[in-house]
This record gives sequence, structure tokens and C-alpha cells, in this order.
Amino acid sequence: MPSVPPQPGPPPAPTAPAAPAPGGPPRRTAFAEGVDRLRAAATTEPGRLRVIGAVLALLVVAFGAVTAWQATERAGAADDVLHSSQPLSSDAADIYRSLADANTMAASGYLAGLQETSATRARYEDDVRTAAAKLVTAAANSDPGSPAAATIARLNELLPRYKGLVESARANNRQGFPVGGAYLRAANDTMQNQMLPAAEDLYQKENQRLDADYGDATPYPWAAIALGLLALAALAWAQRRTYRRTNRVLNHGLVGASAATAVVLLWLVVGHSVARAGLHGSYAHGVRSLNVLHDARIASLKARSDENLTLVSRGAETKTLKDGTVMDAYDWAYDQEIGTLGRALTQAGALADDPSGARPVQVAGRSMKVWRSRHELARRANDSGDYQKAREQVIGITAEGRSTASCFDSVDTSLASALAHETAEFQQSAGDGRSALTGLPVGSAVLAVLAAAGAVLGIGRRLSEYR
Repeated sequence: MPSVPPQPGPPPAPTAPAAPAPGGPPRRTAFAEGVDRLRAAATTEPGRLRVIGAVLALLVVAFGAVTAWQATERAGAADDVLHSSQPLSSDAADIYRSLADANTMAASGYLAGLQETSATRARYEDDVRTAAAKLVTAAANSDPGSPAAATIARLNELLPRYKGLVESARANNRQGFPVGGAYLRAANDTMQNQMLPAAEDLYQKENQRLDADYGDATPYPWAAIALGLLALAALAWAQRRTYRRTNRVLNHGLVGASAATAVVLLWLVVGHSVARAGLHGSYAHGVRSLNVLHDARIASLKARSDENLTLVSRGAETKTLKDGTVMDAYDWAYDQEIGTLGRALTQAGALADDPSGARPVQVAGRSMKVWRSRHELARRANDSGDYQKAREQVIGITAEGRSTASCFDSVDTSLASALAHETAEFQQSAGDGRSALTGLPVGSAVLAVLAAAGAVLGIGRRLSEYR
């Protein structure tokens, strides 16, 4: 038999890759490899220079960004103080004053009866229109659904109701019907117990907003200042390192970066210090005086209204004191308000920091003293049953001289003058503070970019020596 050559066997089965030996090194991540490369690069002078340049540029840009951010926030808050929150606070005070003055004029007109002057009537109407217009402004600047918006809506609802009661009182009084007094007392009750408390609440809310804006505008930007000092220290270290390795005194890029950083830091510190001083001055010599003067003017208006209502009510409303003494409720309220007026004028005089601001406060104080003495004469005449004489001493010319109405007008005019002066002082100081921050956000960002470019160019100059 012929021999058969050997046949190939079946192909060998594929073998699985060998498993990694247990305990071997784990696979490295990209981050770890990057750190190793960076560490390896830093062992050479060019690598170290690249790291230094990157760190310097990052520090300077971060300083510029934080400076621009904090300066923008403070400039915006200072702008709100000047153009938003303080004017709105004054508007809220004007709402209160207009309502109180309207109530005073309504009582004066009723007391005068057919002798009511056109000036009294026109002033009442003007007060109502002013209150309505200021409420519209306040509503436009309040957040929907906020407590301030609810207070404004409440006042808008009560104002026409109050006006209707006053017109009913006036119409009945013109016809000689005694029920007119009841309508006027109802109008006064609506004003004193509902409208004026709501207006005071609105005034307090606007003052809280003003205080919050002051709190946002005045703190020092410590984060930006700290970054600026750190960036300057890093730039100084880089220049010293360059000098020690090359014996070259100056590196133009690093010097330019240091100069730009120093300018931004100096601008930030000086500008904010000036702004802070201006804003503190506007609060100390403007807002505080305005608040006290508003309180004084409102107290004078309420005292005048109570003085008129004492004669209108003719003892219909009484109040029992702690010692059991029974007094006319409006006469007692007059004593309280005139006392508040005296204390407010004393405080306003202490806050006035120049003769132009102190002079009208002093005139108001002298007029208040005369007012109190003449009110005592009217009170004695009324208590003795001489109603006509008491009425003339309150609204007309008396044998002893001018009436209490002229004293009230003098107090009100003097306080209005003092308010105008303090408002101008506030606007001047707050405007100076706001102007000190003008251009700082944009300027700091531009100079920071230039400083970063200077740092990169300065380091790049050293790198070129290794090529």
C-alpha cells in the first residue's frame, strides 16, 4: 500500500488574553497624566516661566473681574439711593403730609362755614390731587403682591370714601344742618384711624428700602482689594525673580502690568472711600434731617386738625385720663401733637449743620410757641362758653393779634423751607458719592486686561531667550 502523507490537525483554539496580574498598577487618568506633564515641564526654566505667566494673568484678570462686579453693585445701589429709594421715601412722606393737610383744611373749611375762603378750598383739593398722584407713582414702583402694593391699594380705596364724607359734611354745614359735624367726625375718624396709619406704614416700608440700598452701597469691596494686593505681590515677586536670574532691573511687560494693577487698586480704594463718605454725609446731613422734619410737619398738621375739631365737635368726643379727669378728646390730642412738634423741632435744630438749615427751624420754633399761647386763649374762651370768640381766635383776627391759623401757616411754611434745603443737601452729597464710582467698573475691566497682556508679554520676552 502506498504511504499516506500526514494530514494537518484541527486549528488550535484561540487563547484568552492573559489577565493582568493582581496587584499591578491601576490605569492612570488624563488628569493625573496632565499633572505629571506639568510637573515635568516645571522642572525646566521655560516650563516654570509658562506656569508663572499663566498664574499672573489669571490673578490680574480675576482682580479686574471682581472689581468690576463689586463696583457695579455699589454704583447701582448708590444710584438707587439717589434716584429711586430716597425720592420714593419722600413721596411716601408727601402722601402722609397731603392726607393730613387735607384733613386739616377740611376741618378749617367746615369751621369757617359760609366764610370759607377759596384758598382753603383750593388747598384741600390740591392736597387730595397730590395724594392721588403720589399713590400712582408709588404703585408703579412697588412689586406686585408686596405689602407696599397692598397698602397703596387700601389707600386708593379709602381716599374717595373720605372725600365723600367731607363733601357730605360741607353740604350739610352750608345748609345749617348739625349732622354735618357727624359727617366730619366720621371723615376724621377714617383719616386718623385708617388712612394715616396706612400712609405711615408705607412711609416706613420705603425707609426700609432706603436703608437697604445704603447698606448695599457703602460696604468696602474687601474681596477685590484682597485680590488686588495678591496680584501686586505676585507681580513684584516675578520681577524680583527675573532680576535675580538675569541681573536686569526692569521687565517692561511686568512693570506695565504692575502699574495697571496699582492704578485699578488705587482707583477702587480712593473712589469707594469718596463714595462712602458722600453717601454717609447724605444720610447724616440729609436723610436724618428730612425724617425729623417730616415728622415735625405731620405733627403740626395733626395739631391744627385737632384744634379745629375741638370747636367742631363741641365736646361730643371725650377722653378720661388716668387721674379721672375728663377732657375733650381733640383738645387732648392737640396737646400730644404740639408736644411732638416741639421735640421734633429741637431735634431738627440739633441736626441742622449750617445757618441756612437752622434758620427756618428756629422760625418754626418761635411760631410754635406763639401758637401755643394763642391756643390757650382760645381754649379759655371755649371753656367759658364764648364759642364765637374761640372760633375767631382760631380762624380769624383777634383783638390780641393774629389768630392761631397764622401761626400754623408760619410753622408749615418754615418747615417746607427747611425740607427743601435738606433735600438739596442730600442730593448734593449723594450725587457726589455716586459720581465717585463713575467709570470704575469699565475702567477696571479694561486695565485688568491690559495688565494681563503685559504680564504675558513680559514672561514671553524671557521665554524667547530660550529659543
